[in-house]
Amino acid sequence: MHKHTKIIATISDKRCDTSFIQQLFNEGMDVVRMNSAHLSKEGFLTIVHNVRAASNRIALLLDTKGPEIRTTVVEAPIELHTGDLIRIAGNPDGISSRELIYVSYPDIAKVMQPGEDILIDDGEIDLKVEEVHPDYIVCRVQNDGVVGSRKSVNIPGVRINLPTITERDREFIRLAVENDIDFIAHSFVRNKEDVLEVQKILDEYRSPIKIIAKIENQEGVDNADEILDVAYGIMIARGDLGIEVPQEKIPGIQRVLIRKAIHHKKPVIVATQMLHSMIENPRPTRAEITDIANAIFYRTDAMMLSGETAYGKYPVEAVRTMTKVSYEAEKTKLEENDIPVPYDPTEDHDVTSFLAKQAVKSAVKLNTKAIITDSHTGRTARVLAAFRGRSPVFAITTTERLARELSLSYGIWAEFQPGKGPENLKESRRAYYINAIKKLIESGMIKPEDRVAYLGGSFGEKGGTTYIDINEAWKILQAADNYYLPDFTT
Repeated sequence: MHKHTKIIATISDKRCDTSFIQQLFNEGMDVVRMNSAHLSKEGFLTIVHNVRAASNRIALLLDTKGPEIRTTVVEAPIELHTGDLIRIAGNPDGISSRELIYVSYPDIAKVMQPGEDILIDDGEIDLKVEEVHPDYIVCRVQNDGVVGSRKSVNIPGVRINLPTITERDREFIRLAVENDIDFIAHSFVRNKEDVLEVQKILDEYRSPIKIIAKIENQEGVDNADEILDVAYGIMIARGDLGIEVPQEKIPGIQRVLIRKAIHHKKPVIVATQMLHSMIENPRPTRAEITDIANAIFYRTDAMMLSGETAYGKYPVEAVRTMTKVSYEAEKTKLEENDIPVPYDPTEDHDVTSFLAKQAVKSAVKLNTKAIITDSHTGRTARVLAAFRGRSPVFAITTTERLARELSLSYGIWAEFQPGKGPENLKESRRAYYINAIKKLIESGMIKPEDRVAYLGGSFGEKGGTTYIDINEAWKILQAADNYYLPDFTT
């Protein structure tokens, strides 16, 4: 079953043996996510080792914690009841009690105003601010609940002045660089400066790791365009986002952010509670099935599973379910709902976008069944992905890392194929092309009589796309060494 939409699965070091990773990969997982908030260095290394042992085609994505606020350690679970008054103060080292709950943000009393809300434990407990004092605030409890140690704290609509990168984040970024991780998903990105702070660290290490910006608050939504200018892609992290903004706005925000990512020709991920019921149950709800399908109808590149695969009872079934729903939704999505990709004639890579669009349109006009391109930077493949065509794109990459980077892009089947060296570029490129067609036929994605489109460039590595060739697969295979493209001719 060849789906176009990519699947990210969160993996815990408590359940990450190679056979388990292999099972998820066989069911359709493309990327493994590691959440640094719940990992030790040893657990991180275990996951990396086991994923690499399972397949070098699985990409690795590491989440940072980012500028988050949490409650401190509690003496004992704190029971709160509707109508209670409770004091809140900022002190990362304080021990919380029924009399005074401490949070990790020292300046909380300086930024709050009466009437504003403080949400604890992913919004399970709502506190309304009634009084603000220099060192603490007094809140009225809005619903019953229990506060435990190190629970999340959200303050909707309030600008929190915290550094974007914690010392723990720096340590995990260093580990990511040392272990050749593919992506860093940075949490609570508010603006492009937050992304550039992470990029600065990566540049110091001369690391090619790509940054995915997690959009989790209104500020991130408002600054999405500038964030997309500097990030490799974005993740719509609906968990914290659904707490930071009114939850009824989430579907609209999701749709807008997907459209913006496509306009920027960047990968976009939809995350959180996509198959939440499968943490405990072997079958999903109809609403969850519809949620997955709608994300695809909205034209997302990828979707993410969290607790479903990290600690849920049915991880393999969850990935299998997402794959099946993706395959069916891709067949039934309406092409007239595709998002127009802006065409800017002033861009240096204007020709690439134009030819990519024609290659995608050839599936409708000429019944082309696949698109093939050789890729040195991944840009042509990502542009092809932005058009959300119905034909698969086979991207022949010059490095294993690039093949993994493209595992977040819609419809891209990327594979590293060593060539015969730069001194024999023509022959190695011909070999790339012929081998790609053979693999597409062997996989059942095309038949010998099907047409394929080839996007290539006449200027070698990083020279950009300059032409499109369309022909029947059997003719190309039959001609072999005598099949000439502009960059093959002498």
